[in-house]
Amino acid sequence: MDLNIPVLGPAKIRSPLKLSTVIGDMVANFVLDDERVMYDISLKHYMECMENRQELPLSFERAGPREFIYFDPSKLHVGVVTCGGLCPGINNVIRSLVMELHYHYGVRKIHGFKFGFAGLIPDEGHDVVDLTPELVRGIHHEGGTVLGSSRGPQDVGEMVDCLDRMGIRLLFAIGGDGTQRGALAIHEEITRRELKISVIGIPKTIDNDIQLVEKTFGFETAFSIAIEAIRAAHVEASNAHNGVGLVRLMGRHSGYIAATAAMAEPDVNCVLIPEIPFELEGERGLIQWLEKRLQRRKHAVIVVAEGAGQDLLEHGTGGTDPSGNRSLGDIGLFLKHHINRALDEKGIKHTLKYIDPSYIIRSAPANPNDSLFCVTLAQNAAHAGMSGRTGMLVGLWNNVFTHVPMKEAVAKRKIVDPEGDLWRAVLESTGQPAKWS
Repeated sequence: MDLNIPVLGPAKIRSPLKLSTVIGDMVANFVLDDERVMYDISLKHYMECMENRQELPLSFERAGPREFIYFDPSKLHVGVVTCGGLCPGINNVIRSLVMELHYHYGVRKIHGFKFGFAGLIPDEGHDVVDLTPELVRGIHHEGGTVLGSSRGPQDVGEMVDCLDRMGIRLLFAIGGDGTQRGALAIHEEITRRELKISVIGIPKTIDNDIQLVEKTFGFETAFSIAIEAIRAAHVEASNAHNGVGLVRLMGRHSGYIAATAAMAEPDVNCVLIPEIPFELEGERGLIQWLEKRLQRRKHAVIVVAEGAGQDLLEHGTGGTDPSGNRSLGDIGLFLKHHINRALDEKGIKHTLKYIDPSYIIRSAPANPNDSLFCVTLAQNAAHAGMSGRTGMLVGLWNNVFTHVPMKEAVAKRKIVDPEGDLWRAVLESTGQPAKWS
């Protein structure tokens, strides 16, 4: 991997931030450009690097304020866009960006593009919003995004034309994998035209599936709310003879929400995620497991991620959604139907309650931990943009904020490792089979 971060040019303007360069003077310090965060902090990796005579282990550039910045705040026009599905914390990020840029850097021209990348296309006719401290002051208490959102690609040339025409020199793109791919395309077109426009990504995805980023904002709020659905399913299941609680959660390609929620609410007896194939019928299938579970304990709680078991559906929906993702069949309703039918055929009297809290989760405001994370993420994004960095997103790695090249971040999705600590912990908590075949 190449973890170097592109820059627009040398930073020659002294930062207006009143920070220090002296250790021990009781004043917070600027971050030096050579400060790095190791990709792999294990001793084994370090010894391998030494044995291979590798000059330095792979590392990220550390995020944070620089002593010198590239842009003149008094003349800078900033753009902000939010794309993709809704997610807790988007408004927190918008507010924190505006507050940091306005009050600490002195930027007075911050423009919000309405309804995602479509807001940069003239034919769409969407208004541009002036993002002021007054406008964003209370938005962090609300779910959704004050700018609105949309899915789907737009013409890259037209978007760059819009930025250039408006004099936007720093664009913040708040969104998930598809958004960051779009932002990368914008960055590459800007580079081709040799324009001095910075593009900074702020990763947003409930699924927590951005590569090289430990945690995305909204994820913690998502599984916190998912826990309430699991608790309801457990109450329903445990208060009925042969009760089954079935909860469908988000997770198109990665099962982080399902796995983490099940760990946080350990009444779950089975977790189904996209990374682990499972069988429905047969000696080691889900139906057989459920039948044995009901014989022993008289109730069961199953959590399924939306992308799990797609190979079992009788037919896919076909095509892709506006973001280019493969359209998924509804695994939740599929399991509800087949579990009911299979148990009925076996003469097992039962009650099944199906819960899908997806839109409740997506539209919720951020919880306190996510809110704190959003503030710090946005502040570090502002620092990166003002310093002239571009083609990157801000992430968290080994509990330190870092700069991640967009190209590497979108090269593949982060998924739950079937042999990793998280999934092992899930198996120990639920007692479900490690393999279904």
